[in-house]
Amino acid sequence: MGISMDGNGPIWAPAVGDAVPRTLCTDCGISRTTTPGRCGHACQFIRPDYAGMETQVHGRSRDPSRPGELHFGPFRRMVRAAMATPRPGAQWTGITTRIAERLLETGAVDAVLTMAPDPDDKWRPVPVLVTKPEGMARCRGMRMGYAPLLALLEPARERGYRRLAVVGIPCQVHALRRLEAELGFERLYVIGIPCSDNTTTERFHQFLNLLSDRPETITYLEFRADFYVELRFDDGRVKEIPFLLLPISKLPTDFFPLTCRTCVDYTNVLADITVGYMGGQGEQWLLVRNERGEELLSLLGDEVRLSEPGSAGKRQGPVKGFIENTKRAAGGLPLRQMPDWLRPLVGWLMPKVGPKGLEFARARVEMKASETVLHLRREQPRRMKHMVPPHVWELVRPYGLEAEPGERHDTAEPETADPETRA
Repeated sequence: MGISMDGNGPIWAPAVGDAVPRTLCTDCGISRTTTPGRCGHACQFIRPDYAGMETQVHGRSRDPSRPGELHFGPFRRMVRAAMATPRPGAQWTGITTRIAERLLETGAVDAVLTMAPDPDDKWRPVPVLVTKPEGMARCRGMRMGYAPLLALLEPARERGYRRLAVVGIPCQVHALRRLEAELGFERLYVIGIPCSDNTTTERFHQFLNLLSDRPETITYLEFRADFYVELRFDDGRVKEIPFLLLPISKLPTDFFPLTCRTCVDYTNVLADITVGYMGGQGEQWLLVRNERGEELLSLLGDEVRLSEPGSAGKRQGPVKGFIENTKRAAGGLPLRQMPDWLRPLVGWLMPKVGPKGLEFARARVEMKASETVLHLRREQPRRMKHMVPPHVWELVRPYGLEAEPGERHDTAEPETADPETRA
């Protein structure tokens, strides 16, 4: 099944305009709309107000006294989950696409705004509007690269869609929520996917070329929470590579752009429900954040199997090691290299003694928080007081990272215009 460009099929991928150049940009799609100047107040990488936005979306901001909220944002409950019958072609068991299917089946929405693979490149994401349940099967699986998802908000409204579901990564969801009131949709459901690092599709192909002498035969790739990357091939083979044996040193230094190295929203805190895996221990990890998130999960009924998330191990050692390597990388110094003979041993040991479940998820969030501080301080120090929210400083304080003068936002300071706020 291809992608309908004229809107006559279950999946519609209308053409979008060109992007307006920005300094820090993941091309969420807003700059491609008829009013690109909205980037100035919508973008996650200019002046985010997470406490205010969490209150707007969930009725309250994160409460550090509630276990997990400092790291993961506001939520009603967290669960491990898996579809009782996994969907073929899904990245995990198909929870995200099944929720979207159910929204279309029940008539709760007119369309789902999400990503599908480019017909000419299965790894390249293309923003699409799905109007029939059977169209969601085309959207299963992982893709890597930037795609202007929100550029399709205007075509959706022009076609009369008033009830919309959006499946997006954090930078897309942040912009969507900032513009939600002015968009005027009667009903909006937001299914959030965690994201920590992205790159261009072209760069991702470079990575695949390092993993296999026949990269075109790779059909599936996943960075798992057990410290392995899993590859699947079109002949049925499965290959598992320990993180420590990945050819990371062969990648260009800017493989992950500054935006992704300074993202503070791995867990997609402004979604109604976050569907990820880092805290799932082999299953998926759901954060039901508000009443609408409960509604979305209830659509699955007995099709989904739920259990309490687990937690094991200690995160402090791995996070400290990550911070030390990041300091050296951000300072232009060579990374400390582990002897080749030791890598297989440590790779075997990490899944057995490293953090697991929620402790692994907390470790990943703390790594992203420290990475934000270190890279932004090095490359864009003037942005720190606006881009680093207060809760991030709380996450990195136990590791000796403190705000330097001028790095925390002070409302008493005179405001200066940011060039990115102009169209």
